[in-house]
Amino acid sequence: MKLLSVAIPCYNSEAYMRHCIESLLEGGDEVEILIVDDGSTKDNTAGIADEYQEKYPGICRAVHQENGGHGEAVNAGLRNASGIYFKVVDSDDWVDRDAYMEILKALREFAQGAETVDMLVSNFVYEKQGARRKKVMNYRTALPKNQVFTWDDVKVFMLGQYILMHSVIYRTELLRQCGLELPKHTFYVDNIFVYQPLPHVKTMYYLDVNFYRYFIGREDQSVNEAVMIGRIDQQIRVNKLMIDYFAEARLPWGKLRHYMIRYLEIMMVISSILAIRSGTEENMAKKKELWQYARKKNLAMYLRLRFGFLGQGMNLPGKGGRKVSEAGYKISQKFFGFN
Repeated sequence: MKLLSVAIPCYNSEAYMRHCIESLLEGGDEVEILIVDDGSTKDNTAGIADEYQEKYPGICRAVHQENGGHGEAVNAGLRNASGIYFKVVDSDDWVDRDAYMEILKALREFAQGAETVDMLVSNFVYEKQGARRKKVMNYRTALPKNQVFTWDDVKVFMLGQYILMHSVIYRTELLRQCGLELPKHTFYVDNIFVYQPLPHVKTMYYLDVNFYRYFIGREDQSVNEAVMIGRIDQQIRVNKLMIDYFAEARLPWGKLRHYMIRYLEIMMVISSILAIRSGTEENMAKKKELWQYARKKNLAMYLRLRFGFLGQGMNLPGKGGRKVSEAGYKISQKFFGFN
């Protein structure tokens, strides 16, 4: 059994996937690299996946499937994973070698010791094209360092500070046991990947290392603002699924519930901001329907979202509403790194 399985969803990724794979090969035989070719047709993605499987047969595996979108590529990785822990690295991103070695050392100690963890969190770096200074998302204010902890030990998450897919490594069996299966042909499902398993996470560990390098800057990238507005239906679909997960979890009052409602709040803000910035009546109607959906699903949840600072701004008319909307937009930029 491998220590860590890493799924790399690839769709016409010839131009950058080698850099991603090469960075992960530094992990050696303890790591399984699942190169998921999601029905690529425009370039040699499939051939590159096969090439690495042939060159590194004990480490790399090529998984070919019909196009199902990013979520289905993650699903395929999870179905094929044999590692104790599971991570997703997008094909245009990469990992830092020194941080990687520290991550593997920590996972090795958990795998070989009496104490295990459900989720390991590390920092990530926004590798924004053209930016002189690279912004780092760390969790020093929120999570105890270098110790196993529970939700009761969590400190303060700052506004705009969230655990994203780039930050997490999950125990593989936990993902399977919680029934994680991401929707097909839908963008922004990385939020579900992080969010849905959270009520099942009992033990965590935070390593204060800058492990994941998150590239931002391509015009066709899913977090390009114009692209996100064009895909607002998919953003809202993900948002509604997260509303469902929160409502169905029936969490007791506590730090986990507080964190999950905060995460849901920023998702509602992003969906609302995209509708507002699109400037169309059609999308404004979709925004209104989303808030109504939340109200019908769970009134207490809705009231917390609607009358929180950011939620109010998404639904206020006039100059005051616009000011809070702008604040929400800036936080959304920090969350997604809009380009």
